Amino acid sequence: MGSVDRFRRGLVALAVFASTALMLFYGDGLMPLWPLMWLAPVPVLWFALSKPAWQAGVMAGAVWMAGALNLWSYLHILHAPRILWFLDFGLEAVAFSAGVLLMRTLERREEIWSAWIALPAVWVTFEFVRNLLWTNGSAGCVAYSQLNFLPFLQFASVAGPWGMGFVLMLFPAGLALAMHRWGSARRQAVCVLGATTGIVAAVLIFGAARMEIPQPGPSVKVGLIASDANGGASIDEPGASTQHLFEHYAERARELIARGARAVVMPEDMGLVPDADVAKVGAIFQPIADHSGAVLVVGMARMGATGRHNEARIYTPDGAVRTYYKEHLLPPFETSHFAPGKKQTKFTAPGSAGEQAWGAAICKDMDFTNPSRSYGRAGVGLMLVPAWDFRVDGLWHGHIAVMRAVEDGFSLARSARDGLLTVADDRGRIVAETASSSAPFATLVAEVPTGHSETVFLLLGNWFGWLSIVIAGFAVVEAVRLQRRSDPERTA
Repeated sequence: MGSVDRFRRGLVALAVFASTALMLFYGDGLMPLWPLMWLAPVPVLWFALSKPAWQAGVMAGAVWMAGALNLWSYLHILHAPRILWFLDFGLEAVAFSAGVLLMRTLERREEIWSAWIALPAVWVTFEFVRNLLWTNGSAGCVAYSQLNFLPFLQFASVAGPWGMGFVLMLFPAGLALAMHRWGSARRQAVCVLGATTGIVAAVLIFGAARMEIPQPGPSVKVGLIASDANGGASIDEPGASTQHLFEHYAERARELIARGARAVVMPEDMGLVPDADVAKVGAIFQPIADHSGAVLVVGMARMGATGRHNEARIYTPDGAVRTYYKEHLLPPFETSHFAPGKKQTKFTAPGSAGEQAWGAAICKDMDFTNPSRSYGRAGVGLMLVPAWDFRVDGLWHGHIAVMRAVEDGFSLARSARDGLLTVADDRGRIVAETASSSAPFATLVAEVPTGHSETVFLLLGNWFGWLSIVIAGFAVVEAVRLQRRSDPERTA
């Protein structure tokens, strides 16, 4: 009989491992199936609540690492060492296990409500602190698995990715607790289940209502251009090749302007331009802006007396050329030879008499809650973003920028080589999109609102990240207090 019980327990453990790992594998990553992430932690949480601590911790860490195998090949594309996968996702696994064990400890001491919030608080604390210290910012947050779930995405306008991550972990925690308590404390289980579904329902009702409120301000047509020629690589030598490429882009820009585009965005770092050649580039693009009244955003590697910068050069009809230097650089590709920028670039939209503010950022800058929040607080209604992705991450990385639009109340026009050309409004709706590989020079024209929307996130910033630290600290203190109370040797 004992061997039969062990066999059954083994089957249960295997089923828990397989179901959670598979849902994590397909529910997160570069092409996530967002509904799976709402349910993925449920089996392992249910398992942990009824097993010894060591089994709960090992199972939680193991399933998280298994689910993260969906990004194993992505690190190879980034030319990152394999050890980096173990470090990054090993830390995630430790954080997840810690949250699970804290939840289990509190539940066993009848602190059901503290147990309910323990895992989401620990998880968001980890993501938030990592965002403050990590060179990739918020890019690894589980909230980005939900970019296609638009009613839920609206919660980013209140609490950013931290609030979304909290709710996304709170839901399976509530379900697991209700399942575990159903037989022994059904009334308590019903209360937890009701609170869980009530919070999720309130968040989704808010999101659905927000999506019905139109974005303010007038609409304009924006044009995007991107080419994956030369294998998508930059031209790293100044001179005729770079000039020739810019002339091709200028020709496509004229075509988009003829179709009504008032702003044209090209990819980042298209070619190397030393100071001596800047005037030649200006001679290509500035006349187009002067004659058409449109804005042209051109990405280049600028080599000057102060070093090399990943620059977005902005040509406007008033003849005042503006520049933006990429602030957040991608290691090791960019950090080894670019100097980071430190200032935002905001300007008045042509013909708006100072009523519309537009801004510029570059690719990885949109992985961080700043500088986007600074632009939002300055009243920007349209962000123009040159970018360069790695093809396989075009959907995931390209749409991370969409969350910044929701958080900070602006529309987005993002043009990426080896990725997607994307236009989105401030509710996260994709207005138009096409792949850069769809043509030798892929182009897109779409009309998008350019009015700025105020959000709670703009007012309070990363408030939910700091709140999660407080909640996690409270849960830990509560667990320690209860542990000491139950240990007669310590209380003697």
